[in-house]
Amino acid sequence: MLNWLRATAVFMAGCSTLAVAAPDAQNSSTYNPQTLFAPLSMPSPATAIRSGAGKPGAMFWQNRVDYKLHATIDTDHDTIHGTEVITYTNNSPDALPELWIQLDQNMYRKDSRSTMATEWRRGSFTDGYQLDKVTVRLDGESYDAKFLVDDTRMRVDLSEPLAAKGGKLQLEINYSYQMPGTWGGRTAVTPSEKGKIFEVAQWFPRMAVYDDLHGWNNNPYIGSEFYLEYGTIDYTVTVPWNYWVVGSGKLINPKDVLTKTEQQRLKQAEASDKTVYIRRADEVESADSRPVNHGNLDWHFRMEHTRDVAFAASPAFVIDAARINLPNGKTSLAMSAYPPEAAGAKKWDRSTEYVKGVIEHFSQWYPYPWPVAVNLGGHGAGMEYPGIVFDGMRDHDEFLFWITAHEIGHSWFPMIVGSNERRYAFMDEGFNTFIDVYASDAFNHGEFAPKRDGEYAPKGGNPVDEILPVLADPEAPTLMAPAEATAEKYRHPVPYFKGALGLVLLREQILGPERFDPAFKQYIATWAYKHPSPSDFFRFMESAAGEDLSWWWRGWYLNNWQLDMGITAVKAVDDKKGKGTAVSFISNQKLVMPATLRLQYTDGTSENFRIPVESWMRSGTPTVVLPVTKAVKNATLDPDHKLPDADRSNNSLTL
Repeated sequence: MLNWLRATAVFMAGCSTLAVAAPDAQNSSTYNPQTLFAPLSMPSPATAIRSGAGKPGAMFWQNRVDYKLHATIDTDHDTIHGTEVITYTNNSPDALPELWIQLDQNMYRKDSRSTMATEWRRGSFTDGYQLDKVTVRLDGESYDAKFLVDDTRMRVDLSEPLAAKGGKLQLEINYSYQMPGTWGGRTAVTPSEKGKIFEVAQWFPRMAVYDDLHGWNNNPYIGSEFYLEYGTIDYTVTVPWNYWVVGSGKLINPKDVLTKTEQQRLKQAEASDKTVYIRRADEVESADSRPVNHGNLDWHFRMEHTRDVAFAASPAFVIDAARINLPNGKTSLAMSAYPPEAAGAKKWDRSTEYVKGVIEHFSQWYPYPWPVAVNLGGHGAGMEYPGIVFDGMRDHDEFLFWITAHEIGHSWFPMIVGSNERRYAFMDEGFNTFIDVYASDAFNHGEFAPKRDGEYAPKGGNPVDEILPVLADPEAPTLMAPAEATAEKYRHPVPYFKGALGLVLLREQILGPERFDPAFKQYIATWAYKHPSPSDFFRFMESAAGEDLSWWWRGWYLNNWQLDMGITAVKAVDDKKGKGTAVSFISNQKLVMPATLRLQYTDGTSENFRIPVESWMRSGTPTVVLPVTKAVKNATLDPDHKLPDADRSNNSLTL
């Protein structure tokens, strides 16, 4: 994100410290060690379902949803007609008398809660989903179920409860809806010079999550991300013959929808580290670039271990691709689809290179699991779905790299690690921004480093200073605030920026990469295709990294506490315990952190010491005695400016 992401943790080299708690001096600050370091009750308790180590417990369960979908696009009227068969498996210990389904397209209705509650103004509306009936299939029999549509969700009443611990049924739904036009963003019809681009997401009724923490997660959808179950999604898209479709998952029938030349180019791309054009810009309007020149084509895709799928269709697509090399010895395919006007040396010509590069970097945390990763150049929503992301056809230069890296990074959070992003945006945007900013350093020897992206982080100087207004703002929400309750003013500064900075500080200043990195990788692998809560993450990192971090969770995540540590005195000591140098500190705010202390000696040399957070456990004015007998000229706390200290005027003391 910013230059702080390039920093590495500074630790004490070859010196130990002895913390001695001095009697409390008169201290008018708000710091109270008994508050900061008190035992922490996590938001969710440890149970047999979710263990005290932050792992799925012996009784962990999660429901499963598989979909069989078919969508037909009426390209003249911008409508979608769909059929779906949902196979729902109830692994919970509860029999379910009703099922809840999400109807995201209803948010575009004039009377939707989203229309009334969002800060965005809409100029056009649709009628949302048009539903005929819901058919339930169970044990070889079927019936039309009673259902209730309420805003963006539907309750399906079952004739008898779906059995616990493995009960399974199917729901068949026929539906249609009007695409919401170019405004839609997350699902849109975008004009281009060579034809419409249909960006189709949140396009089928999707099962709500039933989990052990909240039961049915069926709040109305007002636009702030998703929470979905995992399974296999098999889908077919019917479009006119001259349209090309790119989508989540593996294309099952390339021989039916690609020419022999395009099939050969695709095979070449699958083995190439350089971008290979499957369909060039000069071929876009050629009938020879399609296997037939009349009627419709059915594009068949399949994706496993996924919570969602999206796709895009257009007659205008330039298509290129290249091989992604994964650390487990497997490969995937980076692919880009964009209209000819988006092409250019500093524009979408490099998109596939970006996709390939960032996925190979992100896969150090956990290997990318799907066969294809598509970057779509269209409306420019900057929106992510498993296996495909929607970016802007007009994006270019460093912004195209940054937006690509960020949206592709969402493959890990929340597409692989399926946190409840509707409740806890920081586990989605913050975690993703954290891994995404390091990708800027890694790509092409830092070509686009450090990341400078005003949409995802404040611009300016040192980012640890840029977070200070948020920490000082009494109106700013905490990281635990529900995403939908976070005002637009704070939507990026808190979940994105503070969420990412919290992990950077944890990695570089509290734990160190040697402990953080293995723990974070284990967390991803443990919760891949599952639903961790914040408490699971907190417990997992403590257990795997070997650190009681309750003070950090309390100050940075559960509260919006500030940090202001300072030096009040430095003096030589010579007593029965031996000789040394005593350095006294003060905290003027509620939060403290481990920090580097640099002593400059009168002989011109200097030395760094690491002041552990335990130094603050018994006093707001601790004194640390260092094994130093040299004469000290100056002492500076956090000399490399790594911490978000609210007032740095008291960080240095000259003798």
